[in-house]
Amino acid sequence: MAHPKRKHSNTRSRLRRANDHLVLKSRSQCTQCGAFVLPHRVCTSCGFYKGKLVKSIKVKTQEKE
Repeated sequence: MAHPKRKHSNTRSRLRRANDHLVLKSRSQCTQCGAFVLPHRVCTSCGFYKGKLVKSIKVKTQEKE
């Protein structure tokens, strides 16, 4: 494994790490239900994509005993 010949200065290390911050994913609103979804993905709450029903979502119901 390679070893550095000399120590990197603090400035050089910090400049390299300047781009390591976390970036939030872009989200858009579903046109049918208004939920926030990732772009180019089917809405997980209603199952619509580009205004068309692509996937039917099953609704869980609570049964009373």
